[in-house]
Parts: sequence; structure tokens; C-alpha cells
Amino acid sequence: MGEYRGDESVRRRGCSCAKDDFLPDESFRSWGNYVRALKDTPHRLKDRVLTRSSDETELVDVKAQSQHEMKKSLTWWDLMWFGIGAVIGAGIFVLTGLEAREHAGPAVVLSYVISGISALLSVFCYTEFGVEIPSAGGSFAYLRVELGDFMAFIAAGNILLEYVIGGAAVARSWTSYFATLLNHHPNDFRIVAHGLSPDYRYLDPIAIVVLAIICLMAVMSTKGSSIFNYIASIIHVAVIIFIIIAGLIKADTKNYSDFAPFGVRGIFQASAVLFFAYIGFDAVSTMAEETKNPGRDIPIGLVASMVIVTLAYCLLAMTLCLIQPYKDIDVDAPFSVAFEAAGWGWAKYIVAAGALKGMTTVLLVSAVGQARYLTHIARTHMMPPWLAIVNEKTGTPLNATVVMLAATAVIAFFTSLGILSNLLSISTLFIFMLVAIGLLVRRYYVSGVTTIANRIKFIVFLALILGSSIGTAIYWASSTDGWIGYTITLPIWLLSTFGLWLFVPQAREPKVWGVPLVPWLPSLSIAVNIFLLGSIDKASFERFGIWTLVMIVYYFLFGLHASYDTAKEASSAKALSSPSSANLYTT
Repeated sequence: MGEYRGDESVRRRGCSCAKDDFLPDESFRSWGNYVRALKDTPHRLKDRVLTRSSDETELVDVKAQSQHEMKKSLTWWDLMWFGIGAVIGAGIFVLTGLEAREHAGPAVVLSYVISGISALLSVFCYTEFGVEIPSAGGSFAYLRVELGDFMAFIAAGNILLEYVIGGAAVARSWTSYFATLLNHHPNDFRIVAHGLSPDYRYLDPIAIVVLAIICLMAVMSTKGSSIFNYIASIIHVAVIIFIIIAGLIKADTKNYSDFAPFGVRGIFQASAVLFFAYIGFDAVSTMAEETKNPGRDIPIGLVASMVIVTLAYCLLAMTLCLIQPYKDIDVDAPFSVAFEAAGWGWAKYIVAAGALKGMTTVLLVSAVGQARYLTHIARTHMMPPWLAIVNEKTGTPLNATVVMLAATAVIAFFTSLGILSNLLSISTLFIFMLVAIGLLVRRYYVSGVTTIANRIKFIVFLALILGSSIGTAIYWASSTDGWIGYTITLPIWLLSTFGLWLFVPQAREPKVWGVPLVPWLPSLSIAVNIFLLGSIDKASFERFGIWTLVMIVYYFLFGLHASYDTAKEASSAKALSSPSSANLYTT
């Protein structure tokens, strides 16, 4: 396979742009090699699907591909405020009004509770992985260890798309709120290209400028980004407190007389959409590599931020529906219009300023998180290793940050907010489900420890958990008022989780901090995430399918062969240097 180069190629070339910086692996040395690699695709795919990475590989060998270490400068305080800054953004100021008016009424507060519980369950799963595998790869690294390269790559491709699309939507929203603050129409600050389609006609230079500034901040210093986020988030919390107090002063309890006008189904439909407002905390898990004490800081930071965010969302949703009847809520600027209707027109400027601040920190934390995802993917050579370089002076992944934000800027410049906002949270729910599955695999299956009988029992119970959860979601989506199906699917989920708890011993105990109530908590996370997926529209599933197909084609043509070569070279080098530890990867 050729001699092992490790991170030598990255060290030698620095930031050059030669072919070997992008395709340095054996399969791409010549056209003959590439053709032979393509012919060997079935064997290589089987190897990558069945092979698992290890904690040591992710934390030592893969990280070595980045040339320099990321600086460990973050504490639980930083992570908590990063979590608040990452999550509380444009979603609460836009989606709340839409879902209250169209799907849930005043019961939108319950929709936020349901979405918050689902997000908190996922936070627990992420937390154990973040403590055990404090890597910049986040869910990509976790899934590589437990579910293999192929599933990890599909999941990572979707989370990167979600970041880019979400970032573009927030950047264009930033322009809209900025225009509102100056009493202008949003398109007053956009360039109209009449020759283009209406959905791509309004070019947004302000979005580009905002993303460029965010990019500069993200590459200069992670700790500096944390300080900015901390200060800005304090201002944002002050604005939220103002909205709640001012709203309660103007509250009219008569607006709650018809609490759930659309029934239980409307509450759950709204919760699936409002889950989009919780997206962002997964970016905080990618900062584990830069955390001083992961075992303490990650659980405190992640859980505390999610509890605070959920409480803030519920109070804001409750306040909005107390100020104004749900039928009169404006879907575009709900809080601003509600205050104006209540006679406090001046308050809309405070709301707009708060929204601007929220969107700025969402963009910043998103930029930090998405770059670290891409960096770790590039470390495995599934993406060009040039993207894995960590800058020696700043200790940040400069190339990955610039590339991701450049992609975001291109989409934000051309694409209308209406197009972007239709791409909801299906990718994130899918990945959160996979992380919960990965946690069960981590606890119940260890190669060489788990017996064949226990492995078979684990697979059967896990299949029943997944099958019953999918059945519940399908029945919910297809039946408007039936209940018989739930008497079948819900007991199957309950009994299969109970069976896993009773009949299959855990093969691994967490070293420092672990998720409580295993398998109940991750099993519930799987069920809730799949249930919310069943409430998402058809167009989102079509987008998910198309993008996943694109990722699979790329993987078969490039990512599979590059990561296969890298894994085999690393294994050979390990065997030469230390025969006793030749197995970097375990099946």
C-alpha cells in the first residue's frame, strides 16, 4: 500500500494547493490505481461498513493529521454560553408566531416542552460521547467508533448541509431584521437581478459582509469567540427578560380561553417544526477537543444551556399568546407586531436588536462547530486532508472555516429565505437518532467481551425498538383519529426496552460520566426523534433523499477509497512501530 506518511504530507505542504494536498492517497496516485480501486469497491465497502474506529484512534492518530493541536481554553462556563448562543436565534422570533397561528394556538408552549425534552434526551447522549471521546468530530467521531465509517459519513454530510443551509437562512434574516431596525423594507438593502428567477433575484451583499466578519472572528481565536458570545448572550438574555416582563404587563388571560384549538395533533406537528429552534447544541460538542476538563465541563455546559434555553422558549411562547389572540399573531414578526398592537410600538426596536444579536451568535457558534466537523472528516481523508490543517498561530481550523463559510455565503447571496426556510430539521433528527443508537451499541456491545448470545439478544431488542418507533411514527402520520395501532406499537417498544434492560448485561461502563437510566433514556430518545420525523413534510424527506444520494455517489468515487487507504496505512505503521497494538480498528 506504500509507506505510511501519517501527517507528514500535511506538515510538508502547509497551506499549498498541490494535488497531494487534496488526493494524497495510494488509490489516486495514477489512473491505473484509481481504476483498480473502483474495481475493488465491494471489498472496500464491506471493510468500511464492518470496521469500527476506536477511542484511541479518534483522539490520537486521527487528530495527528491536523499538524497542530487545538488550544484547550474552554470551561463549562464557556460551553454553557456557547450553547445558549448557538440555540437561541431567529427560530424563536419567527417560528413561534407561525406555529401558534397555524398549528397549536396557545398550546405552542407545550410544543416547545416536547421539542425541549427531545433535545435534552439527545444532549444526554451527546454528553457521554463528548466526555469519553472529546474530539472535534462530534457526532461524526462518535458514529465512526460505534456504527462505522459509512454511517458516520452519511450522517456528517447531512449535518454539514444543515449547517450551510441554516447559516444562509440566518444570514439573510439578519439583513431583514437590520432593515426593520432602520424602518426599511428588507429588499431596500438587496440588489435586484431582474434576469434571474424570482427565488434567486434578490442578491444580499449585507449577508456576505456579516458572514465575512463571522469568519474572521471564528479563525482568530476560539476563546475570543467565546468571550464575544458570552457578552452578546448576556445582552440577549436581558432582551428576552424584557420581552417576558413587558409582555406579562400587557397580558390578557382571555387569550388562553381556547388553549388547544387544533388538538393534540396540532401540538405535535408544531413540535416537529419547532425542533428547528433547538438546533445548534450539537455544535458545542465539537468543542470538546478544546475543553480543559471534558469530564466535568461538557455535562455541566451542555445540560445547563439546554435547560435554560427550554425555559426561555416556553416563557416567550406563553408571553406571546397572552399579549395577543393566536389568530391575530403575525407570522413574520410576531413579537414586534404583538407589542405594536398592544400600544408599545417602540418595543419592536428592542425585539429587532435582540433578534440581531441572537442571529449573530448563532452564526458564530455555527461557524466554529461546522469547521470542526469538516476538520475531523478531513482527518480521515473522506474529505481532502487540506481541510484538516489547524493553524499554528491561532490554533483554529482555518481552511475548513473559510471553505464552509464561503459555501454558506454563496447560498445566502442568491437564495431567498422562503426557499431556505423550507429545509427543516430532518437531518438533525436523523443524526440525533443515530447518536442514541450509537450509545446503546457502545454500552451493550464490545468486541471480545459481548458473548454471541448477548449480541443476538441485543440486535433483536434494538430492532424491535426501532421497528416499533417507526411503526408509531407511520401510524401517527397516516391516521388522523385512530388509536388501535398505538396499542400494538407502544407496548412493543416498552417490552423491548425492558427486555434489553433485563436480559442483556452492559458490556462497558462509562469511565467518567455516563447517561443515567440506560437503556431507557436513549431508547426514549430514539422513539421521540423518529416520532417527530413522522410529522415532517414530504418535501423535506425528498431533500434528505437527494442529498444523501449525492453523498453516497461522492463516497463511492472518492471518500471510500481515500479513507480505506488511510486506515490501512495507519494500521501498517502502527504494526511496525508497536506490534502489540497493531489493531487500530476493531471489528
